[in-house]
Amino acid sequence: MTQNANAQSATILPFVEPARAVRDTRPLRLITCGSVDDGKSTLIGRLLWDTKAVKEDQAATLHRDSGKQNDLGLPDFALLLDGLQAEREQGITIDVAYRYFATDKRAFIVADTPGHEQYTRNMATGASTADLAVLLVDARTGILEQTRRHATIAALMGIRQFVLAVNKIDLTNYDKAGFELIAHDFREFALSLGIKQITSIPMSALKGENVVLSGKPSMPWYDGPTLAETLELATVRTTQTGGFRLPVQRVSRPGESFRGYQGTVAGGSVKPGDSVVILPSGMVANVKQIVTFDLVRNAAVSGDAITLVLDRQVDVSRGDVIVSIEAQPQTGHAFDAQIVALQPGGIEPSKRYWLKSGSRRQRVTVQPTTQLDLKNGQWLPHADTLPMNAIGKVRLSFDETAIFDPYDQNRSTGSFILIDPDTNNTVAGGMILGKRSDTGKIAQGERVLISLPADLAEALLASEQLSSRRDEIEVRRTSAATASRLFDELD
Repeated sequence: MTQNANAQSATILPFVEPARAVRDTRPLRLITCGSVDDGKSTLIGRLLWDTKAVKEDQAATLHRDSGKQNDLGLPDFALLLDGLQAEREQGITIDVAYRYFATDKRAFIVADTPGHEQYTRNMATGASTADLAVLLVDARTGILEQTRRHATIAALMGIRQFVLAVNKIDLTNYDKAGFELIAHDFREFALSLGIKQITSIPMSALKGENVVLSGKPSMPWYDGPTLAETLELATVRTTQTGGFRLPVQRVSRPGESFRGYQGTVAGGSVKPGDSVVILPSGMVANVKQIVTFDLVRNAAVSGDAITLVLDRQVDVSRGDVIVSIEAQPQTGHAFDAQIVALQPGGIEPSKRYWLKSGSRRQRVTVQPTTQLDLKNGQWLPHADTLPMNAIGKVRLSFDETAIFDPYDQNRSTGSFILIDPDTNNTVAGGMILGKRSDTGKIAQGERVLISLPADLAEALLASEQLSSRRDEIEVRRTSAATASRLFDELD
């Protein structure tokens, strides 16, 4: 780094309130992850410092706590994130730390996640709500096992935007060939996870090169964006593309003339006149009015806290879900899911847990089926138990009808936590993969619909096995297109 660049970096002042006009009002949620000592906390601290998000009193405390400053005359940026006493003593991140900052173009919420393997569950917690992952790699060591582990977890949590931050590039004398080799190796690994949107950036978090300020003086060979520029162009995952979802949190009855159903819209949009279905009962109604704390709305979208008034009296309780009639979630008694075990003792097979999703709580039996080997990214068959920090696929069996969307379609209605009924501890967090269908396993007394070609149906009805029970069989003659539509509705 040149002396001029050093001077520029060293004279950055803490917190000068800028005149901002943030054009994108939706904060981008991101996580930093990677192996131990790759510089995650330092990187976020540098982001906060260079975007003027550190106030004067914080800066004074930071200088005091840092003790001896580095050669650049700057404090220890990691202390902005490592708030626990144990973190400061050991120089590691243990818990997930969230911070807010903004540029002239956008606001951000960043989560600093632990790098140690024993705190994998904390990293998974941070990834569950993130839109983008910044994966740090030490330029001297390259891709490590923990790098692959965190990339795999982030991908499983539905993150599709990655920034590969090749940090401490100054300690390799800004080696271009080394950076390109690391970027190539990670891209090959990421493609195996189905990740295609990757931006690789060489940087020095300590010096601030290619974080917010350009590192061109030291790396003239790099002509890509800085980290801040990349984050400003990233997209936010949204739940507004699917159907309307309103998990009911409370029934409002201030008087005999008013009945409203309160909750936060978890997906899609709604307006007066729309037809909706109340699940699990299946009752149909129309939206009469949308009320908020201060006005009557003509529409509501995902994230809005509303009171919904219907045009007729229907039985709706806390835990029910009001959904659009044309795009309904999946309902059933068995679902496939993916979970992260969060407590010592892990997940016990066939034990009954409480499952909580939104405002709905149900009894569920969990049967592990496979476990992810985090060392190589392979799924191990026939998992009997899931120990703490393990990621596995499970079968969920409910006593009552359950209501879910697949997690990749709606994070709010496709996620859940498992609670141990004996201790009330949250033992796992999970996401719904889809509805389970056990073909051929028909419950006693259950009626089923089978679509057959006419000649085969006629031969079957004439068979000796069915002739004695002919009065129990209902025959519907329909076209192939209609039969296909009926089966789509059954799903």
